[in-house]
Amino acid sequence: MNLSPKLEQIAVIGMGSTGISIARHLQRMHIVCACFDEANVVLPDDLQTTPLHTGPLDADVLGGFDRVIVSPGIDWRHPALLAVRGCGIPVHGDLDEFLRHYQGRIIAITGTNGKTTTTQMIALLLETLPGGCEAGGNIGTPMLDLLGHKPPAHVALELSSFQLERATQMHPHWAVLLNVQPDHADMHASPQAYKEAKLSMFNKMILGDTALFPIDVEWDATVADLAGRGVNVTRFGVIEADDERAKFCKAGVLLNTPWGDKASGKTDALFWTQDSEWVKIDCDDLMLRGHHQQQNIAIAAQAAADHGVSRTVIEEAMLSFQGLEHRLEFVGHVAGRDWFNDSKATNPDAALAALESFDEVVWICGGMRKKLDLDSLILMARKKVSFALVIGKEPDAYSLMLDKADVPYMVSHTIEQAVKDAAEKTEGPVLLSPAAASQDQFKNYAERGKAFVAAIRALEPKDKKGYAGFSDD
Repeated sequence: MNLSPKLEQIAVIGMGSTGISIARHLQRMHIVCACFDEANVVLPDDLQTTPLHTGPLDADVLGGFDRVIVSPGIDWRHPALLAVRGCGIPVHGDLDEFLRHYQGRIIAITGTNGKTTTTQMIALLLETLPGGCEAGGNIGTPMLDLLGHKPPAHVALELSSFQLERATQMHPHWAVLLNVQPDHADMHASPQAYKEAKLSMFNKMILGDTALFPIDVEWDATVADLAGRGVNVTRFGVIEADDERAKFCKAGVLLNTPWGDKASGKTDALFWTQDSEWVKIDCDDLMLRGHHQQQNIAIAAQAAADHGVSRTVIEEAMLSFQGLEHRLEFVGHVAGRDWFNDSKATNPDAALAALESFDEVVWICGGMRKKLDLDSLILMARKKVSFALVIGKEPDAYSLMLDKADVPYMVSHTIEQAVKDAAEKTEGPVLLSPAAASQDQFKNYAERGKAFVAAIRALEPKDKKGYAGFSDD
């Protein structure tokens, strides 16, 4: 009689970077798995012995496995996955698999915009703690890759709604919801389902855990519920110093706060709470531009303070951080003007935040709209934009929005032509902040940003240093 236990068999769905990391993790754990992808993909050399099934997903085939692990890029509502879940077979994402094996402290970050900047800065600050900290998840490094060597004592996980909706065991020790805006809501059953996926990150938090939420009244009920469960809840925001709700904020940006050595007596200040008092840094002293980005690093400062990082280390990091590529990035001074690359602004809310960072700007916008309403941009465009250049294969919606805003514009179609038009026909700083996805003309927002930078470099002949006209002015 054979009494040996049956080996668990797992199906891995979606062979992008996350799916490959799942398969490699299972291989390290000596767990039998098979890979599935509806596209005609090829596995890397180290997974060549792993069975690969391509073509439409078959619920009957998946039903033969003990568990199914699904990559974030696969629609959670896929008919085959619905059928498998209906049969009672456990179906989840890489986050649950990570939680099965990681024993350290989890710092979780979610939201529509700002996740990567916040996560990177938190990981940078917490790296100074014993055992270190690494960033993973939706940030570029699949989280299961963090288990391939000695895991760090802390992990900062950037988590998308897709990762959270297929997680059942998520329990972070410290977590922040940055915002919820209508960007990926179309990939969920409804906008409410998108919001609930984000909020699910907090469902298992208990006494001793810390949760951060925006100061907006929209989140008051959620905050009250968490506080009632004993969770330490912190509020943050970009808020006027004399607003009565400012006293409830522990981190963010204070607008028009009194400042003794300023001629006006007031300035905007990044702040966080440490040793029961606000620590403030004049926003003019920061290298990072934009109140929305300054708020993100203030949240990171709060994470660091909550984990015992010294005030001196946090202050030095705040003052020296220059930001990430494609996020309101200062490209350089060329052709007599400053150029800013905010290609990561793939939705109207992100573009609004970028525009608000300027007194007046030439705005390059347009791309794949994803059916998002552009009317929220009208007032800000009217206030901040001197001239606009529209790119993308379907510029009409952006042209209509600019018409409503009474902003002069021209349709340049391509990013290269937009840069040329901006240099020849306008004056003042130029901002690429598309308020649109990039896939109508580019692989992703990073490729679009790189094309923008390359077009700027092409404006002037290389100088003796080999750079295309950039100066330090």
